Amino acid sequence: MTHGTIHSVESCGTVDGPGIRFIVFTQGCPLRCQYCHNADTWEFGCGRSVSATAIIEEAEGYRSFFEATGGGITFSGGEPLAQPEFLEAALREAKQKGLHTVIDTAGSVVPKNIDQILDHTDLVLLDIKHIDDATCRILTGRSNANTLAFAKRLADRNIPVWIRHVLVPGLTMTETFLRQTGEFIRTLGNVERVEVLPYHQLGVYKWEALGLDYPLKDVLPPSAEDATAAQELLTSYLS
Repeated sequence: MTHGTIHSVESCGTVDGPGIRFIVFTQGCPLRCQYCHNADTWEFGCGRSVSATAIIEEAEGYRSFFEATGGGITFSGGEPLAQPEFLEAALREAKQKGLHTVIDTAGSVVPKNIDQILDHTDLVLLDIKHIDDATCRILTGRSNANTLAFAKRLADRNIPVWIRHVLVPGLTMTETFLRQTGEFIRTLGNVERVEVLPYHQLGVYKWEALGLDYPLKDVLPPSAEDATAAQELLTSYLS
């Protein structure tokens, strides 16, 4: 029986895919995003051990909500692709049970069994951290090469994608970078939606609890007008 480690679950999520969703937050992430609001999911080797079968059985308890709203199960994190065997097994069981499946990922890890994982995935929420590689390395500690290559792989397989992009003043919130992101999105052909997520400081207390220095403590969230303008700009590249 295949096991993975998870940080937590959310039984009735409404922002990580269509409908009401059972969200599994996996433990462990290779990125160190400066604005991360789940820094407590970074470390590998900790968290609750659970079998793929058990987590799908838990999700099935909410089937009536899924059926009423077009929801299902979402694997988030952390980085779910960093536990590929567990993810593949859980997705396979979910599809056998007739559940709609979503992966919420930054695409920074592309495991050997990625095609088997995608065989059982209905939708990918892909977080493009930054379109500029040098700035992405500053923002996350890693290159964006894997993310962009993963996006193209999803396009080649015609798997539906929702692009997510965190709007951070001074880092991602420039017209040049937004237009470059839009131009990349335009090349894919399988993107159904773009979601601009305004930067916030709601996770600062987790950094402090972990004894970490929050690098963006002096950065204020974007205005509602700026967020709307960015959303409209990126969405225009879908037409």
